[in-house]
Amino acid sequence: MKIATWNVNSLNVRLPQVQNWLQQHQPDVLVLQELKLDQDKYPAAVFQMAGLHTVWSGQKTYNGVAVISKAEPQDVHTGLPALPDDPQRRVIAATINGVRVINVYCVNGEAPDSPKFEYKRQWFAALAEFVRGEIGRYGKVVLLGDFNIAPADADCYDPEKWHEKIHCTSIERLWFRNLLDLGLTDSLRHLYPEGAHYTWWDYRGAMFQRRQGLRIDHILVTAALRDALQTVQVDLEARGQERPSDHAPVWAEFAL
Repeated sequence: MKIATWNVNSLNVRLPQVQNWLQQHQPDVLVLQELKLDQDKYPAAVFQMAGLHTVWSGQKTYNGVAVISKAEPQDVHTGLPALPDDPQRRVIAATINGVRVINVYCVNGEAPDSPKFEYKRQWFAALAEFVRGEIGRYGKVVLLGDFNIAPADADCYDPEKWHEKIHCTSIERLWFRNLLDLGLTDSLRHLYPEGAHYTWWDYRGAMFQRRQGLRIDHILVTAALRDALQTVQVDLEARGQERPSDHAPVWAEFAL
C-alpha cells in the first residue's frame, strides 16, 4: 500500500502536476494540504473521472486539506474536537482499506513571539488529544502531512542559523515528540536515521538549487504499519518542476 502526502500550495495552480503525479506514481492514497479553495471549488470531478475517490475540507485563500484514494474512504471526519469553533480547515481523517489516514496541515506559528505561536501550541495539544483517541479506535493509523516542525537539527540545513527559530524551536520539537509518544514512529527516520532528507525549500534565494531546506512534512505510523514499512521517499523531481510547490511530495510504501 502506497501512501503519499503533498503540500501543493494552491491546488488551482498545481492541479496538472497533481494529476501527472497520480498517474505516474499510482499511490493508493494521496493527501494534500494548502488547497486554498472554497469547499465548492474543489475539483472533485477531475479525480473521479480518473477513477479515484476524494474527500476534502476546503477554505478560500488559506488552508484546506483533501484525501484522494483508489478505494472509497470510510468514516470521514474533519476538524479537531477540542477546537470546535476553529474556522481553519486543517484536518481530515478517513479509513481506507483498513488504515486510518489522518491528514494534517499544522499551524505555522509565524514566530515564537507571535500570537500565532500560542495558537500553534493550542492546536498541537488538540491534535495530540484527537490522535490519541484515533489510535485507541484503530490499529493501523498513519498521521501525515505538513507539520511545520523540523524535529531535529539533522532536519535543517543550517541548525545554527535556525536555532530557536520558527519550525526549529525546542518547544515545537517537544510537541512533535509528544505525538511520537502516543505510539507513533517517524517512518523516514525509522528507515534512514542519518542524512538530509528535506521536504521544503524557500522560494527565495534559490534554496532548492542550493539544497538548503527543512524536513517538515512527515509520515508517522503506529506499530502495525511500522512493521510493514518498506520504503519512504521524498520526490525531489516534483519540486524541481516549473512553478512548483515549495514542498516536495513524500511517500511511504507498506507490505499490506
